[in-house]
Amino acid sequence: MKLGYFTLTDNPPAYGSDRKDPSRLLEEVMAQCLHAEDIGLNSVWVPEHHFGLFGVLPSAPVFLANVAAKTKRVKLGPATVLLPVQHPLKVAEEFALLDLLSEGRAQLSVGRGYDAREYIAFGVDFAESQEIFFEGLEVIKKAWSLETSSHEGLHYSYPEITVLPRPVQQPYPPIYVACFSEPTLRHAARSGFDVIFAPFAAAMMFGSLQNAVTEFKNESEAAGHVGRKAMCSYFVNVTSNERETVETKERLLHYFHGILPAFPADRATAPPHIRYFVDIVERMQAMTTSDLGDRSVITGSPEDCIKVLKDCESAGIEEVILYFGFGGWDHSETMDSMERVAKELSPHFD
Repeated sequence: MKLGYFTLTDNPPAYGSDRKDPSRLLEEVMAQCLHAEDIGLNSVWVPEHHFGLFGVLPSAPVFLANVAAKTKRVKLGPATVLLPVQHPLKVAEEFALLDLLSEGRAQLSVGRGYDAREYIAFGVDFAESQEIFFEGLEVIKKAWSLETSSHEGLHYSYPEITVLPRPVQQPYPPIYVACFSEPTLRHAARSGFDVIFAPFAAAMMFGSLQNAVTEFKNESEAAGHVGRKAMCSYFVNVTSNERETVETKERLLHYFHGILPAFPADRATAPPHIRYFVDIVERMQAMTTSDLGDRSVITGSPEDCIKVLKDCESAGIEEVILYFGFGGWDHSETMDSMERVAKELSPHFD
């Protein structure tokens, strides 16, 4: 199993006086991405968030192209492209170009998000996000699989075209689907895509991360797609005593409170396909540090952290992407946390 770097550039209004200057935060994230290569992490994953409502990075491919120019080895991925608010052909072009510029290091992760405010700003119907997303996935796969393609669908229609440049990786870069719900998992599996799980959401939907991975791989193989991959993301901080562990969990609660305004919280108005987020909101609102176990965060002694990661490995997870700088950690704390992972955890994995 491999380990990677992950961030959502969280900096929501709920952080109040703890909010960072967005430009400075992005400069720090760039330094952390470069450091990820230096300390041997396999990949870097950066988000797409708009208007400072939660995160501050609006374009993953632009940012990752700069990372590509300054690195040689680390793989480059978005976590996650908000596919329904942009044309899938544009996404296919941008990430094919990133694959070329990085000499075959691009990866693509797509999702439909959860923040209706971003949809409203771009004039996209949040209630239709699921069907727009599924059709957009089909368009990207078609554009990358075929030298020339056309499409006639409910939300996208175009004559025969060729996406250029063509991806370096064959048949195309890995495509991961961010899975928070059972319908999305089943669609990804049946269509031959890979997946990224959030362990707490996987546990809510399937009982455990291992159950989610097993369900995904069984569904994939039943559809004729053998060898599909599952990844997961995790908050992380290796600590040296109980006080630091509790402080880490307090920081995670701070993060949860900051993200709550982005989630649908009203069962009466939330679209049916996204209504499960109301359950997530209710759980987050009631959480205390004692509720934050290894389904939420990897923290504690190196031995404690290794155990959680080994459980992920046993569950069939190919890579865990680690969120170091959550909840307002400053840059130096985040870099120190990355160093601890490289020293204490990485030697136990690929």
